[in-house]
Amino acid sequence: MAQLSDRLNRLAPSATLAMSQKSSEMKAQGIDVINLSVGEPDFNTPDHIKKAAKEAVDNNFSKYSPVPGYPELRKAIVAKLKNENGLDYTVNEILVSNGAKQSVCNTIMALVNDGDEVIVPAPYWVSYPQMAKLAGGVPVYIEAGFEQDFKITPAQLEAAITPKTKMLILCSPSNPTGSVYSAEELTALAEVILRHEDIFVLADEIYEHINYTGKHASIAQVPGMKERSIIVNGVSKAYAMTGWRIGYIAAPEWIVKGCNKLQGQYTSGPCSVSQKAAEEAYVASQQCVEDMRQAFERRRNLIVELAKEIPGLEVNVPQGAFYLFPKCSSFYGKSDGKRTINNSSDLAMYLLEVGHVATVGGDAFGDPDCFRMSYATSDDNIREAMRRIKETLQKLK
Repeated sequence: MAQLSDRLNRLAPSATLAMSQKSSEMKAQGIDVINLSVGEPDFNTPDHIKKAAKEAVDNNFSKYSPVPGYPELRKAIVAKLKNENGLDYTVNEILVSNGAKQSVCNTIMALVNDGDEVIVPAPYWVSYPQMAKLAGGVPVYIEAGFEQDFKITPAQLEAAITPKTKMLILCSPSNPTGSVYSAEELTALAEVILRHEDIFVLADEIYEHINYTGKHASIAQVPGMKERSIIVNGVSKAYAMTGWRIGYIAAPEWIVKGCNKLQGQYTSGPCSVSQKAAEEAYVASQQCVEDMRQAFERRRNLIVELAKEIPGLEVNVPQGAFYLFPKCSSFYGKSDGKRTINNSSDLAMYLLEVGHVATVGGDAFGDPDCFRMSYATSDDNIREAMRRIKETLQKLK
């Protein structure tokens, strides 16, 4: 009998995409669902970026691009890292990929051997542990729950390290929690990493510009850490360019060469037109980024305020990204007479089927006490969604 590979059978499907699909199916049946499940800005790509893409089409940027991306785009990324982050990279230390998701996977596949341990702070983005498994690695989880604002401590990191540890994956600002590590917190974690010479940090900074603390900090800025860090970033979140599929790594050249070799075998260079659009995003005015950031901050304040009015939810104040990750375990064991809520997946399904609001259970992110809502939607949608959630949860006794 035909069988899928063991490699594939080790993987779990993406819970966020599954919830989004289910809400789309309900919408297709004419049900008015508010979708708070996807991590996607609701803004359109800024006009000047779209214009650059149209010009790229007219100028016949329609051939294969170099595997690591066009030199002009990589130069623009080098300039961005220098101007915004104070980090000095060369063009040969940048590799552009088909979205930051591929950048993360490239890095893990290039560095992790069978049996290597990959430290994944929980809550985590759903794909990190799955990618580690795909590479033959073993995810090692550090629990960082609601009480510690979803951030790991240096002591926890030290305790998780073994002779098999190869990598720490750090996402700041975080999906799913919105937590942001300060420069001081990153320095303290870096001190632990620097005591162990064979460990790398994959720093996922895709939400860098959706930050309400005033200043983004990168672990690569800590002295001694640039050689040990792989920064992953891209245009999806900051410039509302999710569908353009452009991400990159900034890393030591030997790592970039390895990822380039891998990418050369299974996707080659990313979309030519998208690269020209991304180049414009980086070299033009950054006002659009700030305008969107301010809108997200206003929505963050709104959803936090409304969530705090819902009895039974515990709410922290996320410092970045566009997610709220409230603690909902007080509802476990409760029932509306027909259905009993046993876990966060049950709660998310209940909110979707009864309240017509799509969220994602925290189980998928490694924290069964919470659930994730994306506030990358209009103020009106946020108000109506929170009204429905409040009303629906009140049915549980």
